[in-house]
Amino acid sequence: MKIDELLQSEGIALQEAASSKEEAIDKLIQLLDQEGCISDKAAFKAGILEREQKSSTAVGGGIAIPHAKVAAVKKAGIAAMTVPAGVEYGAADHKPSDLLFMIAAPASGSDLHLQALQRLAVLLMVPGFKEQLMQAKDKEAFRKLIAQKEAEKFPEQAAEKAAVAAQPSAAEKTAYQVLAVTACPTGIAHTFMAAENLIQKAKKMGVSLKAETDGADGVQHALTPEEIAACKGIIVAADKDVEMSRFDGKPVLLASVSAGINKGESLIQTVLDGKAPVYHHTGAKAAASVGEESTGHKIYKQLMNGVSHMLPFVTGGGILIALAFLIDSANGITGGPNFGTTTAAAKFLKTIGGFAFNMMLPILAGFIAMAIADRPGLAIGMVGGIIAMNGSTFADPAGGKISAGFLGALLAGFIAGYLVKFMKKLFSGLPKSLDGIKPVLLYPLLGIFMIGIVMAVVNPLMILINQGITAALTSLHGSAAALLGMVVSGMMAIDMGGPINKASYLFATAQLASPGADGMGFRIMASCMIGGMVPPLAIALCTSLFKNRFTPKERQSGIVNYVLGLSFITEGAIPYAASDPLHVLPSMAAGSAVSGALSMLFGCQLRAPHGGIFVLPTISNPFGYFVALAIGTVVGCLLLAVLKKPLPQEVWNAKPDEDSGDLF
Repeated sequence: MKIDELLQSEGIALQEAASSKEEAIDKLIQLLDQEGCISDKAAFKAGILEREQKSSTAVGGGIAIPHAKVAAVKKAGIAAMTVPAGVEYGAADHKPSDLLFMIAAPASGSDLHLQALQRLAVLLMVPGFKEQLMQAKDKEAFRKLIAQKEAEKFPEQAAEKAAVAAQPSAAEKTAYQVLAVTACPTGIAHTFMAAENLIQKAKKMGVSLKAETDGADGVQHALTPEEIAACKGIIVAADKDVEMSRFDGKPVLLASVSAGINKGESLIQTVLDGKAPVYHHTGAKAAASVGEESTGHKIYKQLMNGVSHMLPFVTGGGILIALAFLIDSANGITGGPNFGTTTAAAKFLKTIGGFAFNMMLPILAGFIAMAIADRPGLAIGMVGGIIAMNGSTFADPAGGKISAGFLGALLAGFIAGYLVKFMKKLFSGLPKSLDGIKPVLLYPLLGIFMIGIVMAVVNPLMILINQGITAALTSLHGSAAALLGMVVSGMMAIDMGGPINKASYLFATAQLASPGADGMGFRIMASCMIGGMVPPLAIALCTSLFKNRFTPKERQSGIVNYVLGLSFITEGAIPYAASDPLHVLPSMAAGSAVSGALSMLFGCQLRAPHGGIFVLPTISNPFGYFVALAIGTVVGCLLLAVLKKPLPQEVWNAKPDEDSGDLF
């Protein structure tokens, strides 16, 4: 299917004016309606706006390509508009957009039209072509320019090949210097524009490059294992998850799809210069990053590597321990030195849970060190974590009496990582024949010895700090305790999974290891979890009671947030916060803070680090905890309803897509 079969004269407007992004969208939708492409303009606009919430469809260079694939589209079509004065569309290069194409794709049926849509994306990357379109005298001249360029770029004998032109021929496919993968959430335009730009820039630089596209019609030009093994590095310009395990051990540069469109030459040069970091697949989602990372961001990523590996041990072990307490409580035992181990079943669960929970500090330190120094850092970091956990000193090498705790393990991980990096530089001058014994003998032997010495010096200070924190927490009562609960729970909602949220959660879970005689550590954990439960619940309630503040898709996903909130999965609120942070984040933080303060005042204690409503029976004063959760949820809901302005009726009252999923 050719582009001029989708772009009709009725769908073209030249020399238009638009005072805002929304006005431009409305005019383009009207053009598509004139072409007979849309059955429901309001529903289609809702789809367009939902796509814009994920990221702006302005690709830079004055071009914007809003698009939606929804049930409100009767037939595929393209609308085009030139706006000589430009309109602010949120482009990454901060320049106004003066050439806009809107793409309407049906939710189901044949995907042949995608070839034409993808071709349009490729044509717009041809140098000088945009300027020719801007100078078109009338609609027919505009269409003729596109038809001529399409025939030139996509000769009929290659018409059956989708989208990405100029891929190297079979004779050239022996080895590529650089590989690329491009993907965007909808896979209609940006995916192919990024691929085309990378290919063009590579040709200009005299570099052989192959681009795999993960578009709406599937993966094209898939990278082979042989090509991956032979290349210098891979560029992943994607705004959605792509298969990363195949790149394990190769230099990989992660970037956004817009960077692939606007910064192709820089990305390629970074790979050629050997500055792309080596990728090690851990199963975790890869985050896009372009350019040099700041020192603070590197440290944060190293910390999060330790935390992400630690959390399964904390949650699994902690919940088993909480169940052991629940079993003893059900048998009439409410405390004492043997609480949690009195019955056989409780003792088994508490012992197994304790094994897992006690791995928390060594795993944290080990994987922080591994993030810094790769695999050689793992063993040294884990040993440092164990030394911190036992509180070993020169005076008492065996330790075991007082732990250096979470802060000691944190420090051990960073010290171990940079210690290994230092040894790598120190031994870099050794003969190549000794490379094999470095990771199995030199690094572990010297590294473990040195981390032992360092931690024996550091542990006494960490022990004093931990004792001071414990004493301060134990002394908190009444309003002071409520203030602590307010801060801990409010932090959980400020960035919902970001560094502030993680800092609060790590502080709370660290208290489980030494909760104090009055159980203050358990009360902090209760305030922390309730703070993470409120945001998705408050948003879910708001989407139910104040429907005119949300799009149809947001209301559909609101139902899911009831389940996520009750399960202590704060991330369910992220799409809403990302689309409207100025209104969502303050209201959610306030609701969480209220719940945390009430939980602390009600004396609620939680021995499990996760589980949400499913561990409610293990919470002391479960009724008070439920009341605190309900009050905070209502507060967050009402504040959001006040702060968030109602949407235009045609947006919030539009029919939801028949086949649409939720936001997650």
